[in-house]
Amino acid sequence: MEELLYLVHRIPYPPNKGDKIRSYHLLKHLSRHFKVHLGAFIDDPDDWKYAEALKEMVSGEMKLLPLNPAWAKLRSTYGFLSGEPLTVPYYRNAELKNWVGQLTANRPIRHVLVFSSAMSQYVTAYPKLRRIIDFVDIDSDKWRQYSERKSWPLNWVYRREARTLLAFERRIAGTFEASVFVSRAEAALFQQLAPECASRVTYYNNGVDLDYFSPAHDHDNPYPPGERVLAFTGAMDYWANVDAVTWFSREVFPALRAQFPDVRFYIVGSRPTGEVLALAGDGIIVTGSVPDVRPYVAHAAISVAPLRIARGIQNKVLEAMAMAKPVVVSPQALEGIDAKTGREVILANDAAEFIARIAVQLAQPDEALGQAARQRVVQDYSWDRSLQRVDRLLEQARTVTSQVDQPTRYTNEHR
Repeated sequence: MEELLYLVHRIPYPPNKGDKIRSYHLLKHLSRHFKVHLGAFIDDPDDWKYAEALKEMVSGEMKLLPLNPAWAKLRSTYGFLSGEPLTVPYYRNAELKNWVGQLTANRPIRHVLVFSSAMSQYVTAYPKLRRIIDFVDIDSDKWRQYSERKSWPLNWVYRREARTLLAFERRIAGTFEASVFVSRAEAALFQQLAPECASRVTYYNNGVDLDYFSPAHDHDNPYPPGERVLAFTGAMDYWANVDAVTWFSREVFPALRAQFPDVRFYIVGSRPTGEVLALAGDGIIVTGSVPDVRPYVAHAAISVAPLRIARGIQNKVLEAMAMAKPVVVSPQALEGIDAKTGREVILANDAAEFIARIAVQLAQPDEALGQAARQRVVQDYSWDRSLQRVDRLLEQARTVTSQVDQPTRYTNEHR
């Protein structure tokens, strides 16, 4: 079995948040075809308990290292002196660098798959390896969006990060064999931002575990009787999610509560910030971490995704659609998802539209919409179908590597 090095900025297990869902399913898929060597950071002490579970998918060596977010933020400030994006020194680690060097020297590794731009720093010194990077989102553009909603000095810091990180992303995309993004739209935008790399840019959609997120499961109702629930799910220390629920709580929910006294807004997700906790009251409930989000989605009247800042594909939207729930989304939350508005999802462009469209759904629930949403996900967003694109990329890399290994074929790089 061929060997592959897989580097991830955060332990790809459990699949309980956006990036970890994608990195987990990618690892699971790769492990069927390769002897995988995994290097990753653990930034949440609770995640160390999952190391043993990962060993079932990692048949090669595994290097998990602690990452203290407070120290990492301090370390990232070195980027101001070096001219780097702050993201790169945030994830810099001498022990991981040495491990990669020893592993590539001692093992017959030809393929490297890097998950997120910051992890590319560990393999830039190995141009003869067949390197593929899954950028997932265009992180530089996310920082640009942040800068537009923050005041000085953060807006200056975020603008700088957007500029320096885009230059870094372009540099990596120009040297790796392929750059992968989370959706057709995300890949197309990067091709515009980095036209010199356009021919090597592609995508594979996020998928959904269709059996796990199925409306057929009978979940116990976590809500008190007599409540009609609007549910938002997501990591609640992520600023885009914090911004979304804060805006919805202030600009949308009061008008809905005035029309429907029994309506409640549940904010379901781990590590809620102080700003999120302060929203609780007057029909708004902040749950904190829950063992399983599915009951909260299954028994909600509507799943809402009022994101104002977003990149890529929102797993929370796909998962709710897979569970045949009506989902009311902002344009940003729908980006990258090919769904028919009004028939498979409900699109709302501003506060007035959120209020009006949720009110209609509460007054006259459209069950056909949820069923159509489920069918859209089944048709286009299964992990097996999405990851076929990765298989094709790795097969192309095998072909190129095989040609390079032939003694009669040379390039300037090998002379």
